This record gives sequence, structure tokens and C-alpha cells, in this order.
Amino acid sequence: MFVDAIERVDSFTRSLHSIIRFYGHDDIVPGTATLFFVNQEACAITCRHVAELIAQSDSIYHNYREFQGARRDALRDKNATHLISKLEVKYKLDINTIIRIRNNFVGCVDQFQRLNIDLHPSEDLALLRFEGYNRILYRSHATFLGDTGRIKPGRTLCRLGYPFPEFTNFRYNPAVDDIEWTTIGRLVSPSFPIDGIVTRLTAGKNSIVGIEMSTPGLRGQSGGPLFDANGVIYGMQSATNHLHLGFDIENHEVLVNGRRSRVSNYPFLNVGRCVHVDVIKAFLREKGVKFEEA
Repeated sequence: MFVDAIERVDSFTRSLHSIIRFYGHDDIVPGTATLFFVNQEACAITCRHVAELIAQSDSIYHNYREFQGARRDALRDKNATHLISKLEVKYKLDINTIIRIRNNFVGCVDQFQRLNIDLHPSEDLALLRFEGYNRILYRSHATFLGDTGRIKPGRTLCRLGYPFPEFTNFRYNPAVDDIEWTTIGRLVSPSFPIDGIVTRLTAGKNSIVGIEMSTPGLRGQSGGPLFDANGVIYGMQSATNHLHLGFDIENHEVLVNGRRSRVSNYPFLNVGRCVHVDVIKAFLREKGVKFEEA
């Protein structure tokens, strides 16, 4: 049903590869997110929560670099351990603190000098505008639904994104105590579609702002397009809600591999939450960004 539509949408849907390092560790945590282009002028949209991490990348690393400088001075003192502990508090560093994020926009533009980010004031939506590029690397752009009255419960739609970070072109460089991209290893991650039906429309203060889907959006699909069998865009994957079903089982006896065991289970229904196309179009108009409707 969605074979042709996925091929069409894939031509302007791209992955964001990220590598993350936490304080006190050399291990690298890879991650993915999704964005898609709305015109031929290198303008794309993604989720606000994705764009915020992109925007914070430099300040996160700057904080860690300042700590490193202060730590070098502290190491000369006989009370170095105590001083470093105080510095960790000052710079808000612990084992769960991100100290470095590097991002790679795969297949978007050949290069860019600046990335302008506009965050939607209330919805999980952001606009990315690449500047200083020579040529675009995506092949087409989104066409948005014009008659949004067609978005009703029961309509089957599909989402496309990059939930599985299978790229391996990164390493930790001990010589500079930093993580970095390499030209060795797997450079791409596969896209992954997931379909479902519209279950509910969600309202904001004065209008419909979201679309609930019967299937979850997967991690990494955030920022990916929601589309119909013609490849027309109905919205953007944002998050997954967990609805408690109430069919709870506590300390229930069952047979597991031929042995009696007692189990508890608290089932949830995981449903996708998407930003409504009307919200996207209004935001693009507000920012003076060209787009097409069908």
C-alpha cells in the first residue's frame, strides 16, 4: 500500500546521526533522529526536542572545556581530589551528564557554514535552515495536505524515520580526549517505516494540534513525516504516549518452560503522537518559508 509513497518520501527524508559522550566515560553512545525538507532551499523541519539538543551542542562542550581547564589547575594542588569534587558540582557534572555531542546531517547538503534554528513556541516542532551550502543532496521536497478535513479516525497513514543507529564511523581519540567522526565503518543507517490508523485528534487551546496513531513512533523516528499512500504529508512524528489499559495482573501463577512461576504485568498501549499538518503550515508561513500543498 505504501511502497511507492515510501520511495517518494524517502527522497526528502534524512537522518541526523549523533554521537554522545558522558562524563567519566570514554564510551560513545550513537543516536539518530529524523528531519525532512519542505522546499529546494535547504529548509527542513524536525522536532523541537531534537533541535534543542543540536542548539545546545556547543554550550555543552564549552562547559566541559572550562571544567578541564580548571581541573588542570586543581591537579597541581595537594588537595586536588577535594578541589575536583567541588569543580564537578560547580560545572554540574556527574556520570549522567552529557559532555560532548557531535552531529552529522546525512545526505542533506554538501556543506554549510551556519544552521539557523527556529523553535515553535508551544508544539514539538522546529525549523532548520542551512546556509552557506553549494548544493543540496536530497532529491525532492514535501507536499503538504491542503484539505485537512480528510484527517479522521480510521484513516491509514505511514511514518518514515531512522530509529536504529547502525552507523559505526566514529571513535574516541585518546590523544585529544575527544570523540570524532571517521571515514572508516558504516556511514549510514537504514530508514524504517511504520504504519497505523488515526485514532484521535488532539486539541490545543483553540485548534487541533496533534494526531494520535494506533502504533508507536520509534526512537529516532522523531521528526519524520506522517503521510498517506500518495506521499502527501499529514504531520510529523513527535513522541509516543503510553496508555494504561488497566488489565493488570499481580502475583499470578503461570507455567513458564514447564515450571510454575508467579508473575505481575501492567500492560500499556503505546500510541504515536504527531504534530498536525496545520500547525506545520502555519509555522512555515509565519517564518516566510515556501512550501507546496496538494
